Amino acid sequence: MSACARLVALVLVAGLTGCGSEQAPGSTAAVPTTEPGTIADPPSPAPAATASPAIGPPAADNPPGLITCGLLGAAIRDASLMQPGVVRAIADASATADAPVGDAATTLAQAYDIALASHDSGDEPDAIAAVSAAAADMAQVCADSGLDAVN
Repeated sequence: MSACARLVALVLVAGLTGCGSEQAPGSTAAVPTTEPGTIADPPSPAPAATASPAIGPPAADNPPGLITCGLLGAAIRDASLMQPGVVRAIADASATADAPVGDAATTLAQAYDIALASHDSGDEPDAIAAVSAAAADMAQVCADSGLDAVN
């Protein structure tokens, strides 16, 4: 099943199981309330996963870098590079990758660390853009290595 088909199936299942704002009859779950004219605080985001559920890692990193490029591809498709743990998982997986992929993963991790350090500063937008650029460069390295998992 393609990633797109899995996403559509997930959305359909979520809609069918009542992920809307209505409360099921007899449910005891708390419903956020607000006074008229106010806006409720948005719900806290769910903890980020270290890898996309759409792509499972192969049993072995053969050829070297396959797992790393797979995780990168999933993060790019899911737009989850800036979620906690995602870049760390890519960098950790690069331990078994070949030199070009490993070096690109190190560069990505360094860009991510700089972006975290720049939080709430004037440099934050440029630092986040640098993470995207490092991911794009790494995707090209993966493609050049025959490990194109982005598309």
